[in-house]
Amino acid sequence: MDSPVSVREFYKGRSVLVTGGTGFMGKVLIEKLLYSIPDIGNIYILMRPKRGKSVSQRLEDMQRLPLFDRLKNERPKALLKLKPLQGDVLFEEFGLSRQDIELLSDEVSVIFHFAATLRLEAPLKDNVNMNTTGTMRTIKVAKQLKNLQLLVHLSTAFCYPDYEVLGEKLYAPPVKPEDVMRLVEWMDDKSLAILTKSLLGPHPNCYTFSKRLAESVVADAYDELPGAVIARPSIVCPALKEPVSGWVDNLNGPVGVMLGAGKGVIRTMLCDGSLTAQVIPVDTAINAIIALTAIEATKKVKSEVIPIYNVNVGHQKPTTWGDVLEIAKSYGRQYPLSWPLWYPNGDITTNETLHEFRRIFYHLLPAYVIDLLLLLTGQKRFMVRIQDRISQGLEVLQYFTMRPWSFPCPNYDAIKEKLSEEENTIFETDITNEDRVKYMQSAVEGGRIYCLKENPTKMAVNRSYHNFLYVLDWVVKIFFWLLILSFLASWFEPVKTVFSYGEPVVKHLPFLGPAVFNGKN
Repeated sequence: MDSPVSVREFYKGRSVLVTGGTGFMGKVLIEKLLYSIPDIGNIYILMRPKRGKSVSQRLEDMQRLPLFDRLKNERPKALLKLKPLQGDVLFEEFGLSRQDIELLSDEVSVIFHFAATLRLEAPLKDNVNMNTTGTMRTIKVAKQLKNLQLLVHLSTAFCYPDYEVLGEKLYAPPVKPEDVMRLVEWMDDKSLAILTKSLLGPHPNCYTFSKRLAESVVADAYDELPGAVIARPSIVCPALKEPVSGWVDNLNGPVGVMLGAGKGVIRTMLCDGSLTAQVIPVDTAINAIIALTAIEATKKVKSEVIPIYNVNVGHQKPTTWGDVLEIAKSYGRQYPLSWPLWYPNGDITTNETLHEFRRIFYHLLPAYVIDLLLLLTGQKRFMVRIQDRISQGLEVLQYFTMRPWSFPCPNYDAIKEKLSEEENTIFETDITNEDRVKYMQSAVEGGRIYCLKENPTKMAVNRSYHNFLYVLDWVVKIFFWLLILSFLASWFEPVKTVFSYGEPVVKHLPFLGPAVFNGKN
């Protein structure tokens, strides 16, 4: 039997380059490498200036996040290994100088290519330029690094929607990536928008399409690289344990839906509650990526075909979307969010007609009423705009919650068999024994604290307002259904007769003479 792979020994003294290091997964990757592998070399982060801030300023801002608190408290010197490089995957050679390229060539052993646009609704050109052509540019840089051992390409488990079962292997793209990259380069936006639907085929959006093409680009270059691997995580959610339970920095995916529901602005969603939620905590996914990199880079013989890992734990701890909803609703009632727009009592359905009815009455109508009140009071209107964005987001997400997904992952499951017991604890990839209720509660808390910036100590005020909205919700429901019943009654002649006002009942009872009411027989 082969001896276990030592993850920490592999990274010892080796430097890495991270694209997309300022993203959700990128930041967790950087923190974990610095914290759990003290002997790692430098971590070069490809960054671009943003909102008037230089890359150095952005790096300083990033280090102030709670994500890096344990590093600052326990291993502050490790942060000195972070080296920002001003560049962008949208430019050839990342826009780096020849001196920077030579530095990377001398030092870098691993490239973690995480850079991508995650805007599922973004147009084809944006997605292809970043996700597909950006990957091509990364490969060109990788080929220039003489000490490179492995290129790790971060993909997604949802980039093959035309397959009911997605194995850990490559599938042919619907079109040649080179053709699409040339197409978006010379064609204008209007013409591209017309062609997009026919190009996408079975793909629900440009994101999954561009990521599928990117996989093909990496696979085609595999023979020209010293090593490469593709990691396909499922839906990445808040941290399970590290660096802090519940850590999240965005409202994408299920967390955004749970918080939106908790705020009373999402009250309906198309979702099959019986389906397994194919999600993975971000720290679990990062542990797997760090470990599989060491495993693939230390292989004595390079694989004939590019190795692929479905980074997924849905089979370890099966949890349905219905379970997610019930746990989140129960926790939300016990520990409500502050100042929700309406009582948070949304629901899921697979009936599109019912969903549309709820969307009109629970989302759109209240939004227009609120905007009307804001207009009358001379304030800026925003609710209709917010609901439009919510509708777009739900439309994209609902594709993934209305159909079953199967991601067999023997390569992923084999990671723990190849590590020592100690390193399996450090780089945990098996969550079979974790408490899913506790995890989802921490995910909600993470969204509350890190995204909504709420103070969790003001729960008494939150509960009081929550109870007020509960009563108000019932009052509105009662009046609404009374209004509906009165409307229906006005069209139903017997009820209309009985409940008519202003006219003596006897006028509608011709078989009774006036004598009856005069006391005569």
